[in-house]
Amino acid sequence: MLIQYGQALGNYLYDVFVAKFDFWLAFGLVAQLFFTARFLVQWIASERAGNSVVPMAFWFCSMGGGLMTLVYGIVKREPVIIVGQALATVIYVRNIMLIWKNRGSGSKTLDR
Repeated sequence: MLIQYGQALGNYLYDVFVAKFDFWLAFGLVAQLFFTARFLVQWIASERAGNSVVPMAFWFCSMGGGLMTLVYGIVKREPVIIVGQALATVIYVRNIMLIWKNRGSGSKTLDR
């Protein structure tokens, strides 16, 4: 039984990542990697600062990866991706606008 599940999983992964591999799958994977890189950027910046920080690069990775994922969702006609990334991208752009607007005053955090 365990062998059958392993074979079924292997067949599934082959079908998803090899048999159906095309430009858009590669594009979507790169988009997801770019989007995920934001967590690495934030982690490294926080470790260097010795404090939890959200650097500007985090928002650019969010926006770039989000826009790429949105394009992927539109091409693949995936409504869940389209709705999620369209709304999230607006937030990323707005955060970048707020940071640029308040460039001289620095970031603020809530103390609780």
